[in-house]
Amino acid sequence: MPEPRKHEKYDALIYACHALAQVRTAVVHPCDETSLRGAVEAAEAKIIKPILVGPQVRIRALAATLNLNIASLQLVDTPFSHASAAKGVEIVRGGEADALMKGSLHTDELMAEVVNKDTGIRTVRRISHVFIMDVPTYPKPLFITDAAVNIFPTLEDKVDIVQNAIDLAHALLIARPKVAILSAVETITSKIPSTIDAAALCKMAERGQITGAMLDGPLALDNAINREAASIKHIASPVAGDADILLVPDLEAGNMLAKELSFLANADAAGIVLGARVPIILTSRADNVRTRMASCAVAALYAHARRVAAAEIGKLAG
Repeated sequence: MPEPRKHEKYDALIYACHALAQVRTAVVHPCDETSLRGAVEAAEAKIIKPILVGPQVRIRALAATLNLNIASLQLVDTPFSHASAAKGVEIVRGGEADALMKGSLHTDELMAEVVNKDTGIRTVRRISHVFIMDVPTYPKPLFITDAAVNIFPTLEDKVDIVQNAIDLAHALLIARPKVAILSAVETITSKIPSTIDAAALCKMAERGQITGAMLDGPLALDNAINREAASIKHIASPVAGDADILLVPDLEAGNMLAKELSFLANADAAGIVLGARVPIILTSRADNVRTRMASCAVAALYAHARRVAAAEIGKLAG
């Protein structure tokens, strides 16, 4: 069997955006090559319509140095990164953008404005992060959540974290995603709290407190992504060995898993934050431009799905 072509899953996501209108995206402080080039190339690929928020003189000088054409892009001048974050969120609150994209500023700086009680863009849903991994040795995109926002999530937090990921999977046309709730073992034991959470989440899904997916857990990683490993342990489940979404016990586990896949399995890790009024493209400063474009594509597909859902609700209400 030939080796899977690198980026083939990301190519499919980007291609899916071609039939959609470009998503208005506030790009916060794109003051380094990767963030500015990523925004420009995503615009050229007709994925997003960027609003560049940051020091105008600095951004124009950087674009000239990199030979990037930003003449057609809207620029909103701000003096420094904190002001850029505040302005980007303000643009979203005003309905002028349908997505938010992190540039060359610290994640904490942007997220502090996102969650601000008075001026932020929070909703009743808990904010969480999803990695959409393109793993060469796995046959489909693999979602990992949460590896960037919630450090030690409670059971109630995990309900929102998993529902956010399920909603994202729906936006990417995965009708009934398979969610593996990870732990170190497959049996439920009070000695490992994550196994108790897994059992509770599965029961909550049965009772309709989590919707739109098949859940199973606790599952060790091998049983979640490898059918043979699940079979050896006599785990009979439609999720085992074929997971779309991996719900990790905590941020440390998720962060290590995502980075292990990136650096040991040559995977790419597009990233998006959900649970706010708009999707937030929360990329790493180490991300390459291709990964940033995939993150933009995921955000665009999610924003489009939300618009369609809102329009349907509007029709029913009318």
